[in-house]
Amino acid sequence: MFKTKADADWRAIPVAVSLCALTCVSPALGQSAKDPDAPAKQADSKRPKVSSTKPTSPNATVNLVNLLVKQGVLKQDQADDLIKQAEDEAYVARQAARDANAKADDATKAATAAAAAAQPPGTRHVTYVPEIVKQQLRDEIKKEVMAKAEKENWASPGAYPEWAQRIHFYGDVRMRYQGSYFPTGNDQADAINFNAINTGSPFDNSQGNVNPYFAPTYNVTQNRDQFKFRGRLGMEADLTSGFTAGFRIATGDSSSPVSTNQTFGNSGGNFSKYSLWLDRGYLNYATWDKDLSISAGRFDNPFWSPTDLVWYKEIGFDGFAIQAKHEVAEGYTPFAVIGAAPVFNTDFNAGINLGDPNNPNQPIKLASHDKWLVGGQVGFDARFNADYSFRFAAAYYDFSGVQGQLSSPNCIVASASDVCDTDYTRPSFAQKGNSYFALRDIYRYSGNNYGAGPGMYQYFGLASQFRPAVVSAEFDIAEFNPVHIILDGEYVVNTAFNRAWMEATAINNRGPSPGNNVPGAFNGGNQGWLGKITVGNKEIKHLWDWNVHAGYKYLESDAMIDAFVDSDFGLGGTNLKGYFVGGNLGLAENVWGSLRWMSANNIGGVPYAVDVLLVDVNARF
Repeated sequence: MFKTKADADWRAIPVAVSLCALTCVSPALGQSAKDPDAPAKQADSKRPKVSSTKPTSPNATVNLVNLLVKQGVLKQDQADDLIKQAEDEAYVARQAARDANAKADDATKAATAAAAAAQPPGTRHVTYVPEIVKQQLRDEIKKEVMAKAEKENWASPGAYPEWAQRIHFYGDVRMRYQGSYFPTGNDQADAINFNAINTGSPFDNSQGNVNPYFAPTYNVTQNRDQFKFRGRLGMEADLTSGFTAGFRIATGDSSSPVSTNQTFGNSGGNFSKYSLWLDRGYLNYATWDKDLSISAGRFDNPFWSPTDLVWYKEIGFDGFAIQAKHEVAEGYTPFAVIGAAPVFNTDFNAGINLGDPNNPNQPIKLASHDKWLVGGQVGFDARFNADYSFRFAAAYYDFSGVQGQLSSPNCIVASASDVCDTDYTRPSFAQKGNSYFALRDIYRYSGNNYGAGPGMYQYFGLASQFRPAVVSAEFDIAEFNPVHIILDGEYVVNTAFNRAWMEATAINNRGPSPGNNVPGAFNGGNQGWLGKITVGNKEIKHLWDWNVHAGYKYLESDAMIDAFVDSDFGLGGTNLKGYFVGGNLGLAENVWGSLRWMSANNIGGVPYAVDVLLVDVNARF
C-alpha cells in the first residue's frame, strides 16, 4: 500500500511510461488523423525550430521523462531524480564497456606478442582472440596463481607450510586405579618369580630344585591399591610417493613390551620424575591404493588379533612385515601378512670372557644365541550387507632359539658373577606361567660341597619350544546401528609342545608331590581359547557413546610365550582361566571412562587366584 498519492504516482511510472509511449505521448499525435492539413504540418514539424523549452536529451529515457513532466504526469523533482539515476547508470555502463575493451585490447596485444615470440619470422599472425580463448586464459592463469599461493602460503596467512601439513601428531592419556584382590588359599611360597632371577643375579639352587624360602616370589596374598598413569605422544609424517615415517614415546615403569603404565610412587618414589621410552619408530611404504604395505622398524602388531589371548593389544614388533589385501569380489577381501622380528640379538662382546677349565690362561668367548620370530597369517573380510560382516584368519608363528639350552658339562661357577655358555638362552623378559628348567650343568667339587652348596648358582630357561598356530574370528552385527553386537573368538595351540619332554625337565607347573622330594606330575598344557561378546558402540568417540562386554579366557601354561600376552588378566601371563566383564562410556568428545573386572585362577601348578578391578579415564587427541 502507498502512503501518499505522490508515492503511488512515483511507483506507477514504469506503467505510465509504457502506456504513454503507445497512446498519450502528445495530443497532436491523437489529432493527426482528423486534421486535413496533417501532411503539411508533419512536414513542418520535421524542420528544427528555435524554442525556449528545455532541449531534448539524446537519451530516450530522459526524453520520455521530460515529456511526462510536460504532460503533468510527473513532478519536476521526481523527474530530476529519474534523470539523474538514468544518467548515472549510463555512465557506469559506458565506463564498464571502456574497461572491458581496454582489457580485451591488452589481452590481444599480449597474445599477439606471445605468438610472435613463439613462431619464426614470416609467420602470419592473427590479432583477433575469440572471447572463449580469453576466458580460458583467465581460468588457467587463475589456477596457476592460486596453486602457487597455496603452495607458498601467501594466500592464507597463519596456515602451515605444505611440508608441515604432511606431519600429523597424535597421542593419548590414561589415568587408572587398579585394585588387586587375593583370596585365601594362595601358595605364597611357591609363587617363584623366574623373571627376577633371570634378569638379576643367579639363584643359589643348592638342593637341586628352587627353594621357595630363598627365591624371589610374586605377591599373591596381600591386596594392593595402585594408581597408574599412561601417556603417549606420536608423530607420523607423509614423505610422499607412498612413504611414511613415524615414532612414538611413552611412559612406563620399565622397558616391558606389554605395559606402558607408570605406577605413582614407583621408580624411587618421593615424587621422583619418571622415564620416557621409545615405543615406536618405523618407516612404511604403501602402494596399490594401500593394498600392499611394507613396514620396517618398531611398529604396531601387523597380525590381526581380535582378542588379547595370544598378543597383548598394544604390543610393538621389531623387524619388518609385509601386509597385502585385495577386494576380489564386492564385500569379499582376502588378506595376508608375513613378518620377521628379532626377539633377542646377542651382543658382539657376548658379555664376559670365560676361562677354559683345562687352560685357565686362555679365555674364550660365549657363543651367540640369537632368537627370532617368523610368522605368517592369511584370512578374509566378508561383508554380506550393511548390517553383517565377518572376519576370519589363521596364523602360524615360529619362535626360534627361545627354548633354553643346557650348558656344557661341568660349568664352574665359584661365584654369582661367573657365567656358563648357554646363559643367554634364558628369557630376557617374562611375566609368569611358562614352564622352566635349570640351564647350568654345574661342576660339583669341594668348592660347592659337591653340589650340596652353597655355590650352585643357577639360571632358568624355557622348557618348551614355541610354534603356536592361531585361529581368529569376529562376527559384527550392525542391524541396530549405531549399536553393534560383536562376537570375538580365538584359539591357540603350541604345535611344538612335547609333553614327555616337559614331564622330564620342567621344575614348575606340577601337581602335588607324592613325597620323598619326588616332583609331582606335570600338569601344564599347550592350548588356549577365548570367547567375548560386546554390545554397544563399536568405538567410543562422543559424549554418551557406550558399550559393555563379557567373556571367558582359558590359556594353558605353554600355549604361548608368557612375555607377550595380556598383562592385566590374572596380573599377566599364561596358565590362567576365568571370566571378565566391563564397559565404556563417553564423557566428552574423545574422552571416556572404562570399568573392568577380571577374575582369574591358575590352571596347573600351585594354587593361585586373583581378582583385578580397573577404573580408567581415557583421553585421546
